[in-house]
Amino acid sequence: MLELARHSAVYGFGSLVSRFIAVLLLPVYTRYLSPADYGLIETLIALSAVLTVLLAAGVKSAFFRFYFDEPQGPGQRRVIRTSFWFTMASATAGLVAGLLLAEPISQLLFGTSAHADLVRASFVGLWASVNYEQMTSLFRVEQRSGAYLVATLINLGLTVGATLLLVAVFEKGPIGVIVGNLTGTLLVYFGLLAYRREQLGLELDRPLLREMNRFGMPLVPSALFLWVLNFSDRFFLVKLAGPREVGLYSIGVRMASAIILLLAAFRTAWPAFAYSIQDDREAKRAYSFVLTYIVLITSWMALGLGVLAPWLVKLLTTEQFYSAERVVAPLAFAAAAFGAYIVVVIGIGRARKTRSNWLITGAAAVFNVVLNLLLIPPYGMIGAAIATIGAYAVLFLGMAWKAQQVYPVPYQWRRVATAFGAAIALTVFGRLLDPPLAAAIALVAVYPLVLLPLGFYLPEELKRMRVTTMPSR
Repeated sequence: MLELARHSAVYGFGSLVSRFIAVLLLPVYTRYLSPADYGLIETLIALSAVLTVLLAAGVKSAFFRFYFDEPQGPGQRRVIRTSFWFTMASATAGLVAGLLLAEPISQLLFGTSAHADLVRASFVGLWASVNYEQMTSLFRVEQRSGAYLVATLINLGLTVGATLLLVAVFEKGPIGVIVGNLTGTLLVYFGLLAYRREQLGLELDRPLLREMNRFGMPLVPSALFLWVLNFSDRFFLVKLAGPREVGLYSIGVRMASAIILLLAAFRTAWPAFAYSIQDDREAKRAYSFVLTYIVLITSWMALGLGVLAPWLVKLLTTEQFYSAERVVAPLAFAAAAFGAYIVVVIGIGRARKTRSNWLITGAAAVFNVVLNLLLIPPYGMIGAAIATIGAYAVLFLGMAWKAQQVYPVPYQWRRVATAFGAAIALTVFGRLLDPPLAAAIALVAVYPLVLLPLGFYLPEELKRMRVTTMPSR
């Protein structure tokens, strides 16, 4: 547990700096970009997310599992090279297609070909991010969180500098945001290529790639359905309510993303840690306590964001964005449910029973689409937020049920339900009461006191969580 916490803290520092700067830049962006501009950017981010899933073809997930199955030396190097060259070829094919089809894609998404340059820039960014993630995955399997942090901070510094220059100085609008974001990723990726040159020989093991695809391809439909949960609301909003509503919704998403900051750090460290635990009994005990405390932490954060949203939005944006605060609470609790999902789904990967994951994620995605179609026309972004939290609840509960069938873990369900329930109840109370700022802060502070008599925060539990993992490099 301490090892997981240490790596999560290091990964999280990079994410913390990134999110903190992103929040600080909101006043700058909201001065130079309109809600409609935000809508264009968010729609292309959503498109890039789904294409990332398709281009990766499950090999990224398989990389983590197969790396730890191979002995150190030639076996692991073969996994690295096979994953690298497959990713490079796939990403390049996607880039070429995007450059050639930019105008039709712009017409399909926005009803005009005038944004073709935005589309082209986003495809260059897609190529850079897909390859960059594969390269930084090497630091993760080697459990070199410090090196990962250095790459992240350099990327962040270059990205922020380029974006500010393009948006605030040259006033390039949405395309300045997209080009600025890809600049740091592209430059750091080329630096990592030089750093890893001895590991990246011309080797692609076809039998190994087939095995990795056999493991990873069933995860692709599941990942696509996750994309529906994460991003399809932007497409429904842009079509059913217009780009302005997407722009307002995106501000709410950014506020709620404080939880995603924590989950990004945890999700980065979690697969390597979870798969590296050698003994199944130790693994199940670790998974049980990890779920309890990730739910506790994320629920508390969701409570804080939901209750304090009106003041946070007014502090960080201009008046035309103030109504975005209405979607922060449901989106924050949706993120908390996603954090719980990240924990329980690892059991399915450990058991190598991934072929039916898509049934659960598909059910959640269908539920999300139906709710979006029903709720967005009358309620706009509020309807999209309700659809999101409902779908993530279905995702977590469904995947927990499935995981228990193939890899039963003694999760502490009473504690999990208590942590979620208490935070939701306090949030509803706080929103209905509409208290002044000091009272809202006090309400958030009450949450850990509510849970204290219910058996949380027992230090001896964490002391018992000594697990044996494969040695890090």
